[in-house]
Amino acid sequence: MTLFADILSAVFERRTRRDTSKNAEDGRPLEDMALALVKATGETSGLVLAREILERYELLEDAEKRAFFEHLAHSMNIDPEAVRSSLDAYGREASKASYRAFASAAEPPRQEFIRRLNMVPGATGALVNMRADLLRLGRGDSALQALDLDFRHLFISWFNRGFLVLRPISWESPAHILEKIIAYEAVHAIDSWDDLRRRLEPPDRRCFAFFHPAMPDEPLIFLEVALTAGIPSSVQNVLAEERAPMTSEEADTAVFYSISNCQEGLASISFGNSLIKQVASDLSAELHGLKTFVTLSPIPTLTKWLKDNRLTYDPKQSENMRSVTAYYLINAKAKTGLPYDPVARFHLGNGAILHDVHADADTSEKGLQQSGGTMVNYLYDLGQVEQNHETFVTTHQVPVTQAVKDLADSIALPAKQEG
Repeated sequence: MTLFADILSAVFERRTRRDTSKNAEDGRPLEDMALALVKATGETSGLVLAREILERYELLEDAEKRAFFEHLAHSMNIDPEAVRSSLDAYGREASKASYRAFASAAEPPRQEFIRRLNMVPGATGALVNMRADLLRLGRGDSALQALDLDFRHLFISWFNRGFLVLRPISWESPAHILEKIIAYEAVHAIDSWDDLRRRLEPPDRRCFAFFHPAMPDEPLIFLEVALTAGIPSSVQNVLAEERAPMTSEEADTAVFYSISNCQEGLASISFGNSLIKQVASDLSAELHGLKTFVTLSPIPTLTKWLKDNRLTYDPKQSENMRSVTAYYLINAKAKTGLPYDPVARFHLGNGAILHDVHADADTSEKGLQQSGGTMVNYLYDLGQVEQNHETFVTTHQVPVTQAVKDLADSIALPAKQEG
């Protein structure tokens, strides 16, 4: 069935490309073509039109892309009067017909436009890149940000967990995938192929990525794992060139030391929580000696928060840094009441607990700049993550070990609110 489907897809691909070539001299503005696509009734003609729109979009300069987005935002928006009148009609008589009319009025035509573009083979990746352009070009523009909500609404459905495929990444993976792992690593830069090999080849190292069937050669997010004896306190030790690998059976701890989102166009489409929990579950089933699942996480906003609040800290004083960091992670809040630190929000929102804080844990230039070299362990207790998640999202209280709480209590700093 897969081979037959591939053959049909290839035939259809050639046909639509041939038909696109015939219509390449259409000459209509891209904005007119967008409206024509939404109104198209023929499947093949619509696909041909969608393909040409995508191909022409790729050739646009930034100013032209922004103008195109502005057209979608304003000319293909909802009609407020139609929404009001259809809602009033539904209020008077809640029927299938009145609900259909309201739902139709409440959905902007640009959503159907995006859906129809996605019917072209290979279009999903192009639309992800299109949203990356929109996020970049639409900063500060409320109309373009509203347009992004339509992209995000559709992407949440298209990229939900049920469609994602978890694949291990190893030193034997295809070179084009490995090249992307090097390029997309966002936490601890991979300096060379030898560096990548040290992260993938030894028996005490693992890497996993989510892929989407419509983008089989593009990792969406990937997670690097170190299998260790005990919880490490330094990422330099985890990544050391001269370290002696252990067998996977000797390990009692799985350390999630780097998680990287790969696609800018999928920003705010959450995969990380599912990825960590799935990997932890799979490793637990594979290696029965693993008892502890923990991160070794950066603290990207620590020094910024301290400077913004004019608070002093001394990276050379380890206990001072540990105490300041513990205080920050427990007490510094955003206006939402959630932790100010984005990594803390992510892991605590997944059901982890704040387990330990380490000074001199990341002595790279980036680590020293963003957190004075401190790092944090978030512990994933597989039997408690769901309960921890529910408690955290309900109360916004940071679940923390007594040792870290004692560190925070040893220092008195004002917990100034930050946006």
